[in-house]
Amino acid sequence: MNRSYLFVPADSERKMKKAGDAGADAIILDLEDSVAAGARVAARERVGGYLAGRDDIWVRINPVGTDDAVADLNSIMPFAPTGIVLPKPCGVADVQRLAAMLDELEREHGLDAGRTEILPICTERPEALFGLGGYADATPRLAAMSWGAEDLSAAVGASANRGDDGNWLPPYELARSLCLFAAGAAEVPAVDTVYTDFRDMDGLARYAANARRDGFCGMLAIHPAQVDVINRAFMPSAAEIERAERIVALFAENPEAGALGMDGEMLDRPHHVQAQRILQLAKRLAAVQEKGCE
Repeated sequence: MNRSYLFVPADSERKMKKAGDAGADAIILDLEDSVAAGARVAARERVGGYLAGRDDIWVRINPVGTDDAVADLNSIMPFAPTGIVLPKPCGVADVQRLAAMLDELEREHGLDAGRTEILPICTERPEALFGLGGYADATPRLAAMSWGAEDLSAAVGASANRGDDGNWLPPYELARSLCLFAAGAAEVPAVDTVYTDFRDMDGLARYAANARRDGFCGMLAIHPAQVDVINRAFMPSAAEIERAERIVALFAENPEAGALGMDGEMLDRPHHVQAQRILQLAKRLAAVQEKGCE
């Protein structure tokens, strides 16, 4: 479960090098929107070199069904990326099509079957919004789900997707909510979209805090300076961890109980599941910090 995913244009060696020191839980090397068509061949070569020996690198390929997507995958899969970020899926069928392509490429390159995960940006096409419930049975490769508003607003001809107060306008708040609920139905983390004003750290902190409040497990970032703010927003506090430990212990002591009381509050399965998630995240973060100190 990653708190921060940092987008990096794969045609910029300087930005790719800088991203490695940003502290993001995961890096997304972008071969799609941030790379001009004429620069993609060279960008694919840079991605291959960057992937060597790394276990936190995702690659955003071009949309399934394009020649660029095939070229992206053929170029990067020998280097075993952690996962593929899929832009602009029309629906679950595109994710399943990508999964089938990964099946074949893993066999071809001697990689463990099913090791390459998929993170779809699931709301970038209007038609995709009507089938988000299908992600629950899409593929075991589904690792998380995120959403986007820029392509969606362009597709419907909107002049803006945020109001004067900076909040999402109703159509895009709907897309955000549908992504969150679809991820919940699929039992994978929901990852909130980018906060595009990379100079507004106070606004980012508020947005990230609200995202965690709403149920998102992390966020996409577009600038290295955003990473620390996002990581702190999605890090469980000591009080949250202590409470989660007590909840998990209480249910372990009472395995047949459907609901239990603690501190005057009635707790049931959703509380138990959320407590387990908090402890899993805390454990993973502790392992990352310990590794960084070695």
